Amino acid sequence: MNTVNTPTASARSVAAVNTKIMRRLMPLLMLVYVISFLDRTNISMAKDRLEADLGLSAAAYGLGAGLFFLAYAALEIPSNMIMHKVGARAWIFRIMITWGVISGCMALVNNEASFYILRILLGAAEAGLFPGVMLYLTYWFGRDMRARANGYFLVGACIASIIGGPLGGVLLQLDGMGGLHGWQWMFIIEAIPAVLLSPVILLMLPNKPQNAKWLTAEEATEITERLAREEAESLAASGTRSFMGIFKDRTVMFAIFINLAHQISLYSVTYFLPSIIAKASETAMATWLIGSLAAIPWFFGALGALFITPQATKTPNRTKRAVTVGLLAMTVGTVVGVIGGPVLGMVGFALAGLFWFVVQPIMFSVPGNRLGGLTLATGLALMNTVGITGGFFGPTVMGFAESATGNPLAGLWFAVVLLLAAVAASFFLQFDPAKKPGKN
Repeated sequence: MNTVNTPTASARSVAAVNTKIMRRLMPLLMLVYVISFLDRTNISMAKDRLEADLGLSAAAYGLGAGLFFLAYAALEIPSNMIMHKVGARAWIFRIMITWGVISGCMALVNNEASFYILRILLGAAEAGLFPGVMLYLTYWFGRDMRARANGYFLVGACIASIIGGPLGGVLLQLDGMGGLHGWQWMFIIEAIPAVLLSPVILLMLPNKPQNAKWLTAEEATEITERLAREEAESLAASGTRSFMGIFKDRTVMFAIFINLAHQISLYSVTYFLPSIIAKASETAMATWLIGSLAAIPWFFGALGALFITPQATKTPNRTKRAVTVGLLAMTVGTVVGVIGGPVLGMVGFALAGLFWFVVQPIMFSVPGNRLGGLTLATGLALMNTVGITGGFFGPTVMGFAESATGNPLAGLWFAVVLLLAAVAASFFLQFDPAKKPGKN
């Protein structure tokens, strides 16, 4: 009887510890990402005002929006290597305090050059946050929970976009107060939470299970030993033990490409949707209403992360199917968004948004299930380095396409083509850790 019951008791113990970790870590990490994503994307609400007040063209706006991601991408791998050595607590604190200060300095933008420079500095300051947290979660959760934990963290982006649009719209109405433009007030006020939260991270975020006062010594040991066993099994199956070896692992490389297509699609919509809504309206709309409508895809994104991702990751076959279906839904939704007009188009963007954070957290669980140690840290950073360049290419193509055609939706066809390629790539993914890389 004891032999039969032991696995069940052990599974219940692991589930209880996972629940404890979720409750202790995820609210704080989600809050970090809410603030990060808000400061990263709030320029979407200021696009039309920056064009009117500073004379920025759509192409210049798109380029400036994208330069953030080039700087971010260039520094991700060294950032994750540093975090692997010094620990998450000190490094995330450093990231937050510097990005908060620079984000507030966006209020000083007065021409194209200063816009470009500050966006580059903001990207450099924030570099490593997302892959750093993806790495950090591998210190706490096994392979069966990583995609779900990643998805919960990504809900922070949804929350930021749901509240960011209406909040940005309200702050834009402060135009003229104290001699500042509304968009200047928006950058200043929305930068403050990052600065205030940074010391909280320094005080409350444990580096690893052994440092968590809210875990017992037995729980911390069990987590460490269980994850060490899983890592050994993953490395034995994949054979990927070095940075160069990552490029030979077909599943990891396909996951990196899919994440790139995903990011191009997501950021193309994110940075231009408020402007698209404003231009589609036959009458002038209040900025808070534009922001609220722009938040609709993100509301559905949160639903997908919270309710679809946990169900989609229960078995390897279900996980693979969820990626393919999710990418198809994103493709169809984006096409409908382009050709469907104001109402049906928004339905299309909502459909795409529903699967944004089903596909992405699964992709970021792939390296954690196949790599280990410093190779895992660099592998996650590589995935996000390539993916985050989508935040450059997407808005840049959108901006140039709008300037060339006068149609703010024209650039989304670029995202559609890449999403179709990602659908094809999804058939070659391998989620069974027992199989060697390159075999399906």
